[in-house]
Amino acid sequence: MSGIIAQNSGRHTGLVKASAGGGVWNLIETQTASSDSTLDFTSGIDSTYDEYVFKFINIHPATDAVYFQVNFRDGGSSYDATKTSTVFEAYHLEDDSGTALGYKGGNDLAQSTGVQRITSNIGNDNDQSGSGYLHLFSPSNTTFVKHFIVRTVHYANPEIYAEDYYAAGYCNVTAAIDGVQFSMSSGNIDSGSISLFGIS
Repeated sequence: MSGIIAQNSGRHTGLVKASAGGGVWNLIETQTASSDSTLDFTSGIDSTYDEYVFKFINIHPATDAVYFQVNFRDGGSSYDATKTSTVFEAYHLEDDSGTALGYKGGNDLAQSTGVQRITSNIGNDNDQSGSGYLHLFSPSNTTFVKHFIVRTVHYANPEIYAEDYYAAGYCNVTAAIDGVQFSMSSGNIDSGSISLFGIS
């Protein structure tokens, strides 16, 4: 929201449209999956913006009951930046037979180079998918760790329920994060899109 606030300094009559060419969300790239093993963002993540947001729309797995996941590249050729994170979730079954809110200890990381899960099990029925966002802060900074926040919602299997999933953590590296890779825990990303925005 910083771009909107900056355009409205000293005004107290409500939000005013940002000037032409400005704006908060600056679209950098959109990738649309078509049975892809990964979707890799390898350009546009630099010092231009302090904040970047990836929007996931209707991510649909080819394989049933798999996790959507992310990893980060820190200057090399591999997506293996060291991460520490924490995860919690809420869910509600379609038949109203169960609900829960709690810490998801099996999905967090402690100084790990492995993938970060950003959903629980997504079903692969025709009407099942997941959507959400990943917010990455100051990826080009070479002094501090690189924080990220994830929130997703998905249609989960093997039981039929809606799940609200939260993950947050940091890449514990001083090198810049210059690439982000999305994948499923098994099989391909059958369909769906991911858009990368820089926040001004």
